[in-house]
Amino acid sequence: MNSIKSEKKISVAEAAAEIKNGSTIIIAGFTVWRKPMAIMYEMVRQGKNDLHLIMNNPSVGVDILIGSGCIKIWESNYCAHEIFGKIGNCFGRAVEEGSIIYEDYGHYHTVLRLQAGATGVPFLPAMSCLGTDLLNPEYDMLGRAGLRDGKNPRIPRKKFEIVEDNFYGEGRVVLVPAARADVCIAHVQKVGSQGTVRIEGQTFACIEAMKAADKLIVMAEEIVPENELRRDPGANCIPNFRVDAIVECPFGAHPTGVFGYYDMDGRFISDYHLKSRTKETFKAWVDEWVFGMKDHNQYLDKIGGSRLTSLRSNSALKWSTNVVRR
Repeated sequence: MNSIKSEKKISVAEAAAEIKNGSTIIIAGFTVWRKPMAIMYEMVRQGKNDLHLIMNNPSVGVDILIGSGCIKIWESNYCAHEIFGKIGNCFGRAVEEGSIIYEDYGHYHTVLRLQAGATGVPFLPAMSCLGTDLLNPEYDMLGRAGLRDGKNPRIPRKKFEIVEDNFYGEGRVVLVPAARADVCIAHVQKVGSQGTVRIEGQTFACIEAMKAADKLIVMAEEIVPENELRRDPGANCIPNFRVDAIVECPFGAHPTGVFGYYDMDGRFISDYHLKSRTKETFKAWVDEWVFGMKDHNQYLDKIGGSRLTSLRSNSALKWSTNVVRR
């Protein structure tokens, strides 16, 4: 880690401490790419609970949070590990047991919710999901739980609204509510010492996610001098005044990947999926990989230098030439 001074710089533990029990949170990233895993592990160590999660395409980190009892309300569209495992085992158990309230949205609807939150409007329209059970009022789980009474400013009074197009007469339109969160945590490639954010490669819905929360914590592979990022301002995506805190954490997204820095660790994710099949084996995994580690550095030591080196991206190709792809 470098020694660039920054008033916004905090540690991984301090970042997790900023997330208060009962908060509504957004976690940026996309399935097995750029997830702020180091902070999520620390949230488990700190015993976070009653969290209300809104996000696009969660995977291994959220499955761990759910299995550890951190999540009370889940609003998303997916929880799996791509080719490394189907539906997250902890998520599936929680749904079956009723230990979380889950609200299912379509992928595009989730992105629109983040975009609405980012732009400060209460809703955005779409025509997707019409005719599907995603819009069946019977499956409005927050409504069934009696939570759409207007008392919680983070929970919309309706899951959706279907209206007629009065402009062009093209039929029904779905209005989906904005996502509004207390905190967003994200992982990116570079952040400036004053907080300017740069994402390299695909941005997914991360820019919208980072703008849809009252507080933004950005973890990065490296903190760089602010003036270096300003040499190419068009490559930056979030201005420094929108960022509340920054964390420098190399390999902070492991086992998910970071474009241009390292690949996802498919072997690690597959092993997690196997070990999370039962509550007992999941507990053993968490005891070893989360509670058994005092911090992220010890976690990386356990992974091992040779394994981490094999995941590193080629600087020209932006992906690892050591990972077997079939």
